[in-house]
Amino acid sequence: MKNRIVGIDIARALAIIGMILVNFKMIFGQEGASWLQNFIAIFEGKAAALFVILAGIGIAFMTNTAVKNKDEQKLRQAQKRIFKRAILLFFIGLSYIVIWPADILHFYGIYMLLTLLVLKQNPIYALLIAICLICLYPILMFFIEYDLGWNFQDFTYSDFWTFDGFFRNLCYNGFHPVIPWTAFMLIGVWFGRQDLHNETFIKRTFFACLTIAISVKLLSVGLLVYLSNGNGAMVTELAPILDTSPMPPLPIYMFLSSSIALCIVCSCIWIAKRVRHGLVIDALKSTGQLALTFYVAHVVIGIGCVELLSITSIGNFSLEFSVIYAIIFSLFCIVFATIWLRYQKVGPLEWMLRKLTN
Repeated sequence: MKNRIVGIDIARALAIIGMILVNFKMIFGQEGASWLQNFIAIFEGKAAALFVILAGIGIAFMTNTAVKNKDEQKLRQAQKRIFKRAILLFFIGLSYIVIWPADILHFYGIYMLLTLLVLKQNPIYALLIAICLICLYPILMFFIEYDLGWNFQDFTYSDFWTFDGFFRNLCYNGFHPVIPWTAFMLIGVWFGRQDLHNETFIKRTFFACLTIAISVKLLSVGLLVYLSNGNGAMVTELAPILDTSPMPPLPIYMFLSSSIALCIVCSCIWIAKRVRHGLVIDALKSTGQLALTFYVAHVVIGIGCVELLSITSIGNFSLEFSVIYAIIFSLFCIVFATIWLRYQKVGPLEWMLRKLTN
């Protein structure tokens, strides 16, 4: 698209901030006030889903002109760039997985490779394949034990560095498995193929997705209440299947998270069109443009600094510390992005990615 859609950058900033909150809670400490636990739970699995959907939108933007004009040469060039970026992101993610097992980038690289298969097709196919992947996952669970390889007490994966374990983690039961998480990127490709300057489409998509999100959540709660019949033990047993948690990524979670993500994207596009300039809008826009830099930085710098400087072992901090530190780090990212983009066109890692893959 010729005119940059500021709302996409704002949504990307919100995704990164949400991921920082969730990941700092996971790595530093989760014990604290119940209201704070409930607040952070809102972002769990949702921020990462938004991040991946936005990546799909970005891929659509990279190829929209070539697809619309049926320019095979430009499309091949774009596909080549996407392929190179996918491979590079895959290895960037693997490079620090020892210190950050919940990395999304190596999964992200595989999602990107798979989206290459649908770029020439009618965007409705991307949406249909996404739905098929979501519905396929519970079928796989009948044939492959979900807990295989996992120790959920400390979130370690026993055979990650074996061929079978790595492939199983990557495709089926890792933090963001290719099946069904590729669906998020495909949904993003479908959305990015639409006319996002069309307010009618944005409003209709927002209300349709809001309706789906509310319906899915009510279905989840209703089934839990009905099937458990008030039995607390039954609620605990049924929660992994009927709740909206991301592990395992069953259809209730996938449909809810994708609907919420599209609601956020539509809201950001709508708001940014009406509030074109302002301190918050401009700051979030800049932050979203450095999303990859901040994703890597929150692991290498954000988590690394605490590990180096703290006498308290990682995992034993309070939830209050995790949240306050996440907010401070997010504010640092916002200030850094605002200053950086006054002098540079793109972020440090974004620049490196372009240099190595163009």
